[in-house]
Amino acid sequence: MITARATPWGGRASLGIGTITLTAGVARWKPEAATEGFTSIGGNAAFRLIGGSLLPFSVNLAGRRGAHRFRQFHARPDRSHGAVGFSVPLPTPGISIEPYFSPGIRYRSVSGGGNSTEFGYVFGANLSFGLVGVHLAYDNEKVKGGGSVRVFGVGAHVDFHLPLGM
Repeated sequence: MITARATPWGGRASLGIGTITLTAGVARWKPEAATEGFTSIGGNAAFRLIGGSLLPFSVNLAGRRGAHRFRQFHARPDRSHGAVGFSVPLPTPGISIEPYFSPGIRYRSVSGGGNSTEFGYVFGANLSFGLVGVHLAYDNEKVKGGGSVRVFGVGAHVDFHLPLGM
């Protein structure tokens, strides 16, 4: 198992229209042993198959495309991800708690050769306190040749809702 520790920083913006959510994001990170940091840019599209205010659970389909830039290796790995997600908002007063699980297939292609298709999954929870919230997630992805890459993440958000009047 390869262990690389890093503290990434990033941001994203999402636009939800009905059952479709589009997201764009950027992140910057530098592993401990690296001489220079990496920049990742990506986008995500999600479609809610079932769920909403009347059903106590949701099922979503998601597709993601991203690219990373590693100057010192002269490589540009591209990643694609297809997944189905399951979430259940819990009936808690004063706070919104929504645990989720999302298994999927991850495709990785590196310029100069080498690509793989592997299985991965994410489980976590979104916690919201009105306009602010916190995200907790654990991501596990199998690696070609054996082993896996594991990431634990914590994030925060502020919700801005625009009026949708005609």
